[in-house]
Amino acid sequence: MSQTRRPAPAPVIAAGLAAIGLVLGAVTMWAQYGTAVFFETLAAGLQACF
Repeated sequence: MSQTRRPAPAPVIAAGLAAIGLVLGAVTMWAQYGTAVFFETLAAGLQACF
């Protein structure tokens, strides 16, 4: 019996690309602004959401 591989559905691919984009954005912010400003920005964003 042969097994065929099904391609991943579009939402799974989109979610993976979005996750990669978020990680790259975080690394870019960290490199550009430094750790202190990065964490303050992150904390302010989380506080605004909740």
